Amino acid sequence: MSDLTHLFPTAAELAAEFPQPVALEQRHYLVAGALQQWPGELAPVVSPVCVRDAQSHTLNPVILGATPLMDSAAALQALDAAVKAYDLGRGHWPTLPVLERIRHIEAFLAAMLKQRDAVIRLLMWEIGKNTADASKEFDRTCDYIRDTVQAMKLQDRADSHFVSEQGVLGKIRRVPLGVVLCMGPFNYPLNETFTTLIPALMMGNTVVFKPAKYGVLLIEPLLQAFADCFPAGVINVIYGRGRETVGALMETGKVDVLAFIGTNKGASDLKRLHPKPHRLKAVLGLDAKNPAIVLPCADLAATAKEIIAGALSFNGQRCTALKIIFAPRQQVEALLPLLSAEINKLQLAMPWRAGAQITPMPEPGKTAAMRALIEDALANGAIVQNPGGGDLAGPLMKPALLYPVNPGMRLYQEEQFGPLVPLVPYDDISEVIDYVIHSNFGQQLSIFGQDGAAIGPLVDLFANQVGRININSQCQRSPDSFPFTGRKDSAEGTLSVQDALHQFSIPTLVAIKGTEQGIALVRDMVQQRQSGFLATDFLF
Repeated sequence: MSDLTHLFPTAAELAAEFPQPVALEQRHYLVAGALQQWPGELAPVVSPVCVRDAQSHTLNPVILGATPLMDSAAALQALDAAVKAYDLGRGHWPTLPVLERIRHIEAFLAAMLKQRDAVIRLLMWEIGKNTADASKEFDRTCDYIRDTVQAMKLQDRADSHFVSEQGVLGKIRRVPLGVVLCMGPFNYPLNETFTTLIPALMMGNTVVFKPAKYGVLLIEPLLQAFADCFPAGVINVIYGRGRETVGALMETGKVDVLAFIGTNKGASDLKRLHPKPHRLKAVLGLDAKNPAIVLPCADLAATAKEIIAGALSFNGQRCTALKIIFAPRQQVEALLPLLSAEINKLQLAMPWRAGAQITPMPEPGKTAAMRALIEDALANGAIVQNPGGGDLAGPLMKPALLYPVNPGMRLYQEEQFGPLVPLVPYDDISEVIDYVIHSNFGQQLSIFGQDGAAIGPLVDLFANQVGRININSQCQRSPDSFPFTGRKDSAEGTLSVQDALHQFSIPTLVAIKGTEQGIALVRDMVQQRQSGFLATDFLF
């Protein structure tokens, strides 16, 4: 028996500690404002939490339920409902006043809050997220919705006035783009998905939403809220294999915006299916290989703590995780034991247990893939530096600190998206600069040091390479008011609360000559409320 196997509960322990939710055979999905029943095949939902046999110590997966394996015909019905609701920009939702759209979204938030416990519980069971992180994901998502409402009000206030330039009177407002296909990632199946879904709806677009491959059941408690709080066809929720559903949607050419968080290869494959790519807008959050750059002037103890937090939060399954560490060769001997000590502080446990930090991972075969990366590194000269690093039992793995990592190893370039910490020694900072400049990815990086004269020039150099530079702190998305973007293969578009509203809309201008006659005509249309676009209502 692996030393980690005992961390999984027996059936009796599980029943006493954190009872498994009743298996949910979900057959309904949402199309045209009504929950439809899927009569066909279902896909089982398997938890990363396993049950340990008390005698044999074998690990048996827990089946949480099943979701519809919809086909292309059913997916196309959802798309048709979204197309009909948008009606080439003439539908009820895209023409609804902003204040009315806000009321629908606030009604949904109120209904969503009633499902907090159910969603958090499913986050823990489906993707192995610990109690604190699952709760934070739900609450942060609700805060994001509130912040989006406020940002929408601010935007509408700014758009409520007319502008006069060079004898032309103009009114500029942002209007929707059309039908949005929205797909989020398994690691933040609620929060990351809603950071595109909510602004898309807020701006008046209609949506076809396909939940992540893992973390799919947790949308079920929200289906009725979607149905109750939005007009028919505005939000449609489908399930099934992407190649049988999403591919068919893209091939129609009826999708106006692709909002996708996943791999750059997946995004490229989807975009190629669209018959009119120049008419498709893409809002993408993709791969990253965020480096931590330790300078000779760094406070090593504080740096080690921040690096491990950034590299291994949620098992390193974050696009913003620190995925490769560069340190001066002369400081490696001092840094390695500090990093190892920080890893050893992390508690491996089931998601519901107090203090759990490293938990089972939801992707089938993930620990085997991590072991393959470790074996490749070992074969090319690296050594696992922390005791027990890389040990595994089923979907649970103890993080591994690997050193020295070099360009001949897969870990040097590939995004591991898991609990591996590769450390690369450098003799001159130019080696690190060359890595960043020639990397296929450009989301974020972190610089650790105490000398402004050393940090400042690097900030200026890296500002044209990545979307965010963090000084003495891990890479991260928050706060949501800051732009979240990337260069190269890491992103397309910018997401913050305000930027997201812009991503899912386009400015439209109404102009008239600023003559006395023209001004009188506009004033009459505004006063008589003959045009919603020209209205000057001020939202509070």
